[in-house]
Amino acid sequence: MIKATHIHKQFGSLEVLKGVDIQVEKAQVVSIVGASGAGKTTLLHILGTLDTMTPREDSSLIINGIDIKKLSLKKMAQFRNEHIGFIFQFHQLLPEFTALENVCIPAFIKGTSRKEAQARGKELLDFLGLSHRLSHKPEALSGGEQQRVAVARALMNQPDVIFADEPSGNLDSESAQHLHQLFFTLREELGQTFVIVTHNTELAQMADKTFTMQDGKIIH
Repeated sequence: MIKATHIHKQFGSLEVLKGVDIQVEKAQVVSIVGASGAGKTTLLHILGTLDTMTPREDSSLIINGIDIKKLSLKKMAQFRNEHIGFIFQFHQLLPEFTALENVCIPAFIKGTSRKEAQARGKELLDFLGLSHRLSHKPEALSGGEQQRVAVARALMNQPDVIFADEPSGNLDSESAQHLHQLFFTLREELGQTFVIVTHNTELAQMADKTFTMQDGKIIH
């Protein structure tokens, strides 16, 4: 599913990633842990094509058989929309739109018809226990509900992999526990692959594989 080799990232003279190798198989839940400043989010952004690695001959990033380094910016944006989902700590829902409208945004960007997108959005929100919240805007939803809407949005285009950056970091312990269990339910029922940056020890221990980062490298 994902094979990243010798991933480097420099910001000026600061080397944030120092040759990271990581491999993720389909339908795995993988966690990336480590102290703040270890390079976790930078790595996640590169794997998710939100950022680019520092060019090197020996570096490569293959996602579902596609060589990311060979894609133009336009093709990369299209690939990201169709094959990758994202969940962030602060759900990033648009406040002026309803739950259903927020979920449908990736499908609208892809060019899916409104009818088809809304049908898929309703199906996802129902699956996540939010069928009674379709027309509610984010301000009327609890933190856990907002994050489930964000999960539905990430699933909208049936992505190959979902990248999550501290997805439960802004939730109370009960909502966090429900969210963590949801990831594994989605893996079991939909075969969904997750790569999750987290400080949550419980979630890291639940993962199929855990990578520990320190000073820009994976040490375990």
